[in-house]
Amino acid sequence: MSIRNRAVHIIGVPLDLGGGRRGVDMGPSAVRIAGLGERLAAMGCVVSDKGDLITPIPETQVTRDPTKRYIKDIARVCTRVYQQTWQSLSEGALPIVIGGDHSLAAGSVGASADFAAEHGGDLGVLWIDAHGDMNTPATTSSGNVHGMPLAALVGTEPAELARLGRRAPKVKAEHVVLIGIRNLDEAEKSQIRAAKVHVFTMKDIDRHGIAVVMKRALKIATTGTIGLHVSFDLDVCDPSIAPGVGTPVKGGLDYREAHMVMEMIADSGRMTALDLVEINPILDSQNQTAALGTELALSALGMGIL
Repeated sequence: MSIRNRAVHIIGVPLDLGGGRRGVDMGPSAVRIAGLGERLAAMGCVVSDKGDLITPIPETQVTRDPTKRYIKDIARVCTRVYQQTWQSLSEGALPIVIGGDHSLAAGSVGASADFAAEHGGDLGVLWIDAHGDMNTPATTSSGNVHGMPLAALVGTEPAELARLGRRAPKVKAEHVVLIGIRNLDEAEKSQIRAAKVHVFTMKDIDRHGIAVVMKRALKIATTGTIGLHVSFDLDVCDPSIAPGVGTPVKGGLDYREAHMVMEMIADSGRMTALDLVEINPILDSQNQTAALGTELALSALGMGIL
């Protein structure tokens, strides 16, 4: 389908329960202010903004289990994300899910995976992030659920997220690629090795170059799959270009590397859904990070293709 006719649904998820630092609930507003919908429409996309899903705030909730803080409330939000993402996919649209913390991906990626299974295939996932998000309640040192969604998608914990939707596990590890990793807990490293997801660290990117890494990552994620879900955490970018994120880590992707990631995704023609998460306007400067996220979404949808 030509990009000029591509239906795109924008789904805001102001979820601020999964991390330890407040402010990512304002991410969807910041991306809209940066003009995502208008700029997609200018490219020729048929854009429908579905508004923000209802999400509670920490002040009105009870933490309960310290190993998976606010898990029941997060699971309820992820159920709404799952339902809206599924609806968008069933209407032939490409959902762009704006966060909010990364725990929302248990719902968005889960829906993409179940939708692919409904159509007889598996889902490929590019998880582009400074962190692995492969902790479980047994390995976490913080109890922050935004460090657990990928573990739930490829495994069984936290159970409240793993059992969302129609089946578990949602995604086969052989079709999952982590890109840009540079900050892992020791226990999380063991989890990643045991799960056998594919990993390209910043060291790999420095050594081989982003084009080589992305070529390999795309081959892994698109071989034997019928959809490609891109879950992009803005903290994969260096804080010099993306200061407004929930958990910044020095040494990330620079501006051109980040765009090359998305441009090569666009070239593949395989992306079926996109998450943009962990944008925190409180820590930002003049909406710089939301503007970058908007630009990267445009690149993923082919802005740079002649």
